[in-house]
Amino acid sequence: MKYVVLIYTNPATWSALPAGEQDRVIKVHNDLIDRLTETGEFVNIYRMADAALTKTVRLQGGAPVVTDGPFGEAKELLASLWEIDVAGVGRAIEIATPLAQYCTVELTPVMDAAGLEM
Repeated sequence: MKYVVLIYTNPATWSALPAGEQDRVIKVHNDLIDRLTETGEFVNIYRMADAALTKTVRLQGGAPVVTDGPFGEAKELLASLWEIDVAGVGRAIEIATPLAQYCTVELTPVMDAAGLEM
């Protein structure tokens, strides 16, 4: 079953961590990617660029209104998106758990053209 792993972080929380702790957390992520690649469960990763480069598009009166940055009230920003292919939700949760040390991790099943794989 394929899942999208959405990793949200609060830039203020992240920047307040000591450099050694940031390095340790990044190593946890990279080690997990390596293990999942070896087992064939890791499909892809997309690391998000600086949130200052984000554009938000909304419709007003049928016309697009474009603003800079992500949703204004958000404190946590999407930092990374992984695609994994695992046996089920239990395994997806197992993978997400070490990622959630200083961030929020959201797991969403991926639908293919035929519908939700369940």
